[in-house]
This record gives sequence, C-alpha cells and structure tokens, in this order.
Amino acid sequence: MQEELTRAGYHPADANGDGTVDDFERQMYLEFKRKELEDQDAQRDAMRKMTWFALWGMLLYPVTIVIASWLDVDDAAKIIGDIAPTYFVAISALVAAFFGANAYSNSKKDSAPPVPPPAPRPVAAPAPSAPPAVSVPSVKVPPKV
Repeated sequence: MQEELTRAGYHPADANGDGTVDDFERQMYLEFKRKELEDQDAQRDAMRKMTWFALWGMLLYPVTIVIASWLDVDDAAKIIGDIAPTYFVAISALVAAFFGANAYSNSKKDSAPPVPPPAPRPVAAPAPSAPPAVSVPSVKVPPKV
C-alpha cells in the first residue's frame, strides 16, 4: 500500500500535503512507526503469555484432581472432575476467540483501501519585491495638417 502511495506522489510522512517531508514530519512519522512496532510487540507478548497460562492451566488441572484424591478429599476431587469439561472448553474458546479476533483485525488492516492524499492547502502569494510598473494609458494625438 505504501508503494502505491509513494508512486502516486504522496508519502505517508507528508502530514501537511505540500509534497515535501521536512524534519518535523519525518520525526513524527518515525515516532508513529516506533509506537506501532512497540504495540505489535506488546500484543504478541500478551498472546504468548495467555497461551502459556492456558496451557499450564490445562496441564495442571488433572494434577489438582490427583492431588485432591491423594489427600483424601474425594468430594473436592469429584467436584473438580465434574467442572473439567466446562473448564477445558471455556479456556479453549477464550484462546481461540482472542487469536481469531487478532487475525480478523490484521486481515482488515491489510485489505484496507489506500489512504487518499490530503487536499493541498492554499498557498499565499509571495509578497512582491518591487512595486508593480504603472501603465499609462496612451493618448491619441490628432495628426498635424
């Protein structure tokens, strides 16, 4: 998408639409890109943490049933065992919904239409450096006879 905009004569960093990218616009553009990369990194970290948490929860759930049975707390083991199918489905659905929503939003970003360039701002005419020349109307003089 950025290549199409650049070929059309518009660069995303050109905030005021004057056709040139000055230092302030370049710094703004680089800061925006840096924050965008940080957000993507934080999102990947959150997905990774949630996935590990769900995985460990699913792996430790049967262990809690075994420990409850071993401690002769059979009622607790039965209750935990009865909840297990709901727990596994709920955790799986949560992880799937989160990953699916992220994939859907990323696909929408990729298929978004290109951003049209902003309308050019009117440019004030430069102040004249010298006063304009005064034109004198021509007077017709009758021919002498």
